[in-house]
Amino acid sequence: MMKRKQVENMLDLTGIEYRYHHFKEREAIDPPFIVWLVADSDNFAADGIAYYKIDKLNIEVYTDEKDFDLEEKIETILTQHDIYFDKTESFIESETMYEVLYEMEV
Repeated sequence: MMKRKQVENMLDLTGIEYRYHHFKEREAIDPPFIVWLVADSDNFAADGIAYYKIDKLNIEVYTDEKDFDLEEKIETILTQHDIYFDKTESFIESETMYEVLYEMEV
């Protein structure tokens, strides 16, 4: 299980502003930016306890335009940290921006 500081140290390598879960309204910034959160868990139980804890970590990357170079940078960082990830992409029409979602278990 990755601790908060470990996740944030990894995100620091992107050089992009990030927050846990959301940016407050008064601190809204222009893309690109990252929102990360622990969406769920998939713990392993033994003897009635959470014997091995596994968090499902989401890293959401928001950009005004499709940024292949940024995605490659983030994927390189995840790979360097030995993290397997799945990736999906969507366009948020109401915000006119792209969201690339990286999902992983840590």
